[in-house]
Amino acid sequence: MTLTAPKTALPPAPLSGRGGRPGRQTAARREALTGYLFTAPTVIGFLVFVLGPLVAALYLSLTKYNILTAPKFVGFDNYVRMFRDERLATTYGNTVLYVGAAVVLINAFALLFAVLINQRLPRALTYVFRSAYFFPYLVALVYVSIIWQALFQKDTGILNYYLTALGGERIDWLNSSEFSKVSVIIVDTWRNVGFAMLIYVAALQEVPKDMVEAARMDGANEWQIFRRITLPMISQATFFNITITIIGAFQIYESIIVLTRGGPGDASRSVVMYIAEVAFNKFDMGYASAIAVTLFLIIMLVTMVQFRLRKSWVNNE
Repeated sequence: MTLTAPKTALPPAPLSGRGGRPGRQTAARREALTGYLFTAPTVIGFLVFVLGPLVAALYLSLTKYNILTAPKFVGFDNYVRMFRDERLATTYGNTVLYVGAAVVLINAFALLFAVLINQRLPRALTYVFRSAYFFPYLVALVYVSIIWQALFQKDTGILNYYLTALGGERIDWLNSSEFSKVSVIIVDTWRNVGFAMLIYVAALQEVPKDMVEAARMDGANEWQIFRRITLPMISQATFFNITITIIGAFQIYESIIVLTRGGPGDASRSVVMYIAEVAFNKFDMGYASAIAVTLFLIIMLVTMVQFRLRKSWVNNE
């Protein structure tokens, strides 16, 4: 009997001189390159239109710059100046009022309309109501403000026509220090309530029907079901709407320009409108940049606080 050595399997020959797999490496590189190409427009847009202007504003806020001459470094003088600016305090007060009114009114009306639309209605009526409430959001705010400016006219406006028909007195909506802010709040609410309503409608449709039916069988009335079941289940939509509303209200600008131009005086002027005035009417770019930086920090701080507190009241996280 002849003994033979056992045959051992030889490792496959490498596909390349370095022992790698160039086919897979090439595919991975192509996939990575494709991903970079798809994300490049967003990254470039962020760098050019967001991060770049932010860095420029931070730098200019530390300088005295009037566009005509080179920026002169002044440190924190622009920030110290803000504490002595009474007009800035007034505009911040107006802006905080707009934010509070927007959060309360937009979310209250949006939730009310969403609950009404979510009732058992014919599908055609549901589509009609959704479109009617959402349509103002599709129209540019400038055009919406122009329409409302005509409605708010003291002598020819339709609002005062019905007020006098009901026995009331005409209101100078656009030139009164008291009602000029009210007119801005009305327009802002009317225009933005439709978007918030759609978010609430989508959230209401996700509320489990069996949970609601079980609560009814246990004897709960509609208010108890809404408060104990519906509101907690749509808390994520509520958080989203409140966050978006606050950020948008802090930047309110177009409607004030069209309706009241910030007047009378500074009665309805917002912070963003004041920044534009300081920057492009007075050419004080350094001070305007400092105000813009503080507004950015306030919005960021408020948003961070909201995200910090959401776990205490937002369910289904």
